[in-house]
Amino acid sequence: MEEPRKDLLMQVDGMTCQGCVTSVTKAIQRLDPGAKVNVDLEHGRVHVTTRAQSVEVARDLDAAGYEARAMTG
Repeated sequence: MEEPRKDLLMQVDGMTCQGCVTSVTKAIQRLDPGAKVNVDLEHGRVHVTTRAQSVEVARDLDAAGYEARAMTG
């Protein structure tokens, strides 16, 4: 049985440009290809609708070179 999708809000430090937005989006979608990702570059926040857990998302973003922590979820 599949996990239900949930909304996560992540604080992601180290994002400075559109390339970072693309990298963050790809990192999350490798973890959950069906994830919906909305990056707020100005405030360093990422809203994700996903089946993944926040710790998994944070771990993958950290591995991609960003400092990530869950604000919700």
